[in-house]
Amino acid sequence: MTNLVIVESPAKAKTIEKFLGKDFTVLSSYGHIRDMQKKGMGIDLANRFEPTYEISPDKKKTVAELRKIAKTAEAVWLATDEDREGEAIAWHLAEALNLDVKTTKRIVFHEITKPAIQKAVAEPRTVDMNVVNAQQARRVLDRIVGFELSPVLWKKIRTGLSAGRVQSVAVRLIVEREREVDAYESNFVYRVQGALDLLDGSQKTVGKLDVKRTATFDTEEEATAFLEAVAKSNLSVISLEEKPAKRSPKAPFTTSTLQQEASSKLGFSVKQTMMVAQRLYESGKITYMRTDSVNLSETAIEQARLAIVENYGSEFSVPRRYKTKNADAQEAHEAIRPTEFTTDIVPGERNEQRLYQLIWRRAIASQMADAKLQRTTVDIGIDGLPSDKLTAKGEVVIFEGFLKVYDFGSDDESGLLPPMTVGQVVKVAELGARQSFSRPPPRYNEASLVRTLEEMGIGRPSTYAPTIDTVQQRGYVVKEDREGKERTYRQVTLTEGKVTAHSLVEMAGTEKNKLFPTEIAGIVTSFLTKHFGEVLDYQFTAKVEGRFDTIAKGELEWQDMLEEFYTKFHPRVEAAELVSREEAGQQRLLGNHPQSGKPMFVKIGRFGPYVQVGDGENDEKPTFASLMPGQKMDLLKVEDALELFKLPREVGEMPESFRAKAVDGSEFGVEKGQMIIAKQGPFGPYLEYGEKMYCPMKGFEPLKISLEDSIALIESKIQADADKIIKTFTGTDVKILKGRWGPYITDMVTKKNAKIAKDEEPLELSLEECQKRLEEAPEPKKRGRAGAKKAAPKKVAAKKTVAKKAPVKKKPAVKKAPVKKPAAKKAVVKKTVVKKAADKS
Repeated sequence: MTNLVIVESPAKAKTIEKFLGKDFTVLSSYGHIRDMQKKGMGIDLANRFEPTYEISPDKKKTVAELRKIAKTAEAVWLATDEDREGEAIAWHLAEALNLDVKTTKRIVFHEITKPAIQKAVAEPRTVDMNVVNAQQARRVLDRIVGFELSPVLWKKIRTGLSAGRVQSVAVRLIVEREREVDAYESNFVYRVQGALDLLDGSQKTVGKLDVKRTATFDTEEEATAFLEAVAKSNLSVISLEEKPAKRSPKAPFTTSTLQQEASSKLGFSVKQTMMVAQRLYESGKITYMRTDSVNLSETAIEQARLAIVENYGSEFSVPRRYKTKNADAQEAHEAIRPTEFTTDIVPGERNEQRLYQLIWRRAIASQMADAKLQRTTVDIGIDGLPSDKLTAKGEVVIFEGFLKVYDFGSDDESGLLPPMTVGQVVKVAELGARQSFSRPPPRYNEASLVRTLEEMGIGRPSTYAPTIDTVQQRGYVVKEDREGKERTYRQVTLTEGKVTAHSLVEMAGTEKNKLFPTEIAGIVTSFLTKHFGEVLDYQFTAKVEGRFDTIAKGELEWQDMLEEFYTKFHPRVEAAELVSREEAGQQRLLGNHPQSGKPMFVKIGRFGPYVQVGDGENDEKPTFASLMPGQKMDLLKVEDALELFKLPREVGEMPESFRAKAVDGSEFGVEKGQMIIAKQGPFGPYLEYGEKMYCPMKGFEPLKISLEDSIALIESKIQADADKIIKTFTGTDVKILKGRWGPYITDMVTKKNAKIAKDEEPLELSLEECQKRLEEAPEPKKRGRAGAKKAAPKKVAAKKTVAKKAPVKKKPAVKKAPVKKPAAKKAVVKKTVVKKAADKS
């Protein structure tokens, strides 16, 4: 072999190999191969923040194979992605494969096409260490912030929490928006709109006109008086204005605009958009999908021009060169575009086709002519109200231009108005004044959060999707739909000369795919904002990104930048040690219990916020009650807290027995006379209808749910449980159930599960065979405190070993804190706690 080319992904390797000759072998590193060591911080603070890297355990085999092949190659070409992340991967590959970083060939390309690959091979360079150092600075800074802040949160608020430079700022944005929504006081106005009939000289209707009054009314009385005056007045066209207008196409996609448009037009999440775009890029269909540039190469502009002229005509072609607003954008890069403008449809998976179509339309529209419009504004005079008027607006497309391929919509879009003349008489068909309520600031969805982060200069194209994914994975943010609430509004209507008023009902506040902060997100944000305000400051976070850009240009030493940050940051970490858990966790005294006189507190616990009555003094045990879904710690009042202690609540008895039959004929259910009890648990409200018989009641309040609704929920739950059962072995706890991934064997007591092959018939399995498989199956992972305790001996052993090797580590108290109470919820978090706690002692 003469040449070895190394890329990140197998798909990319497969595409590139088609364009290179037999002298080239293209292999994949499967992404990152090295990272900072997991043990301890992985950074030598005393030695200019020198990071210690290690090959990831799952990449050791890959690296060994690449080393072996690299030794036999005459030349190694590092062909990782063109951004900072890709440059860093190229450097790590050179280090891990023992290549000379000063001479090893580095090639980059914006698209995976034959001309682009051949050009890159013809013009190799070496690894840009300035760009690598910018990436190192980001990783080291983020590791320092996460490693020093997280133990403070574990010790002061709750075990298992995490903090991060960009993630915590994103959470802050969502928390502050939620607080704006909570504090918002809605008001209302009355908006007038409706339809008028256009009349000819013989008073016949010759057309319809949709109109509205631009100004609003503050009260129903004013709106009613206006409509009554209109009823007594003559209406006519007093002005008719027509003027040309145009609409220009938007620039081709950047990472953030693609994420936003894919969300609104295709319903994709940010993560999904990037995964699909990655596949399109690696198969050579689009250019690189992580970019903040709107620039197109001259070759691409010419390609687009030829495609437009051929398909739509020369009048549709207007070559355009867009300039990125962000001064730090890398203009050498390109916007996201198709590699071939002549290809408007690509084969492949449906979502790939849909996203490609969006990218193709946006890119080719950016090189097309403006749309020419004719806008018409008509004013309707009211002779009884000479200073008032109604207005109609219309818009018609004279020349489609770029709208031929890509219509991004318009807020005031309207159709063609019927022909009319000044002085023409009109009459009211229906005119109404509707009570319209003001809305609070909109909650973020993924796309609008990306837009805000980009506008504020926080993060870069490669960080948006991981950041949004991280804040959800860590339990700070949930993405969900929430139902609105019924709201009464007033409608005053003028029809046939009469004015009537009605009260109507609408659903208000419905949310779809919005980001909601959890209670712990608000507590952590308040704590970090108060004690680490600089880290969570929006301008500071944006300035840090600018500093990384300066390092990438070779104008700043990355260690100097970190030194400046750390000298201010670390003293704040030490000062946070003095904050009490009560203050950090925002424990709040609600008041005293009206009957007992005991103090009532609202607190945050492992399973969320709860109310506590009593302070536990004089050996008196406090009582507790979890908050209901939707209740918030900072808004809770004494009367709300008292309601929580009315649970558990006896809803009533089952009026009739209910039995459900499984596939194997076995029956089970609930008996007549069984008491149904509504309860509130750490994971939400539920119904108890027998010993160890539970039914969640999402969407219902335990204090209000009726017996009828409770029975329906329980019967539905029992039937769903029966539908899962494939086979029951009488007299044992062994069952065969339907699972998410197919049928499986389970022991209902030990909770052990065993697999069933796809080609096996579950009903033919004997009890002996099932029991044998259960014996051979691994023990189920214990969750919560039990699982954490099982790992404790390993922590102690690791602690002793590290202590001998590294006795000089600072702040042992902070680092040891998580050992005492390891993370209870997620195994991943638990492992992190084990390792970090051990290495910091």
